[in-house]
Amino acid sequence: MIFKGTTFRFGNDVDTDAIIPARYLNMSDPEHLGKHCMEDADPAFATNVKKGDIIVAGKNFGCGSSREQAPLVIKHAGISAVIAKSFARIFFRNGINVGLVLIEADTDGIDTGDTIEVDVEKGELKNLTKKSVVKSTVLPDFMLEIIKAGGVVNYIKENKGFRL
Repeated sequence: MIFKGTTFRFGNDVDTDAIIPARYLNMSDPEHLGKHCMEDADPAFATNVKKGDIIVAGKNFGCGSSREQAPLVIKHAGISAVIAKSFARIFFRNGINVGLVLIEADTDGIDTGDTIEVDVEKGELKNLTKKSVVKSTVLPDFMLEIIKAGGVVNYIKENKGFRL
């Protein structure tokens, strides 16, 4: 799986309330919620993001509550992958479960507006803007299968359960 997109840079400790503010959680349509993704962190984000773009962040992305809507909203905003130095554990599990690509890597050399190419299976990030390459974690095969299926629910439907 290879993704290419323009980056939006965020810092450390981006919590789930910054990803999708609680004031919108009385709505259930993920497409509508995607229009409010990252609204409190960057009010222009939802209007500037394009399908396939990539979020880049520092440490502990997705911390805070265990709200499952956070990774779902990122996916429905059009983001193809989130690359961070580290993720909050529950956010990471929820993200994989909804089919969102989450990659851990050193993100210090990536800025907003850079164009990067992510080779998920090879564990490589190419910053095409700065002509640099960074190694990233490689997700286990079972997580890649879940992502390729579009999330755990689709994976279970396609495979009539989990295959180990």
